[in-house]
Amino acid sequence: MAQTRPRLILGSASPRRLELLAQIGIVPDALRPADIDETPRKAEPPRDYVRRMASEKAAALDLAPDEALLTADTTVAVGRRILGKPADRAEAASFMRLMSGRRHVVLTAIALRHGPRTALRLVETRVRMRSIDDAALERYLDAGDWQGKAGGYAIQGAAAAFIPWLQGSFSAVVGLPLSETAAMLAAIGIHPTPKGDAP
Repeated sequence: MAQTRPRLILGSASPRRLELLAQIGIVPDALRPADIDETPRKAEPPRDYVRRMASEKAAALDLAPDEALLTADTTVAVGRRILGKPADRAEAASFMRLMSGRRHVVLTAIALRHGPRTALRLVETRVRMRSIDDAALERYLDAGDWQGKAGGYAIQGAAAAFIPWLQGSFSAVVGLPLSETAAMLAAIGIHPTPKGDAP
């Protein structure tokens, strides 16, 4: 007897992650954002932090036996410094000045919990930001695109004008590495739904 496909629960409130999944033909059966404390621990390295966040989100929710839970966390790191979501315009400005004219790393961890097992993957993408002058920075801050974004920017938004180069996964910088996510979902029997085949 064929194993039935698990119901996919997306443990995120991010519209970007929902859009990314739709791009590869995956539509979650339900959304259940995980509410956890996202404060980094003292001297916690960025890679350890982002893995811990994805894992804690995956552990925070109750699941039925027929459900699988996908969670993710994305953070921006300059050296060992974690750049989370800026609290205000001034912090967004300081983040952008820190990244201006240099490379940084975007780290996205994904966790997939199914039955007793949680699979975890970390995807690193190197991003170069060109030098941003004060006038361009003020225009960017005025647009408000920095709000609610790790590092104070979204690569698919206005900040794209500042990014001439990246090495790694573009979709991971947006919030979900699609190739790795698709492979993890396929391993538990969740595959893209062809258009027109949805119930």
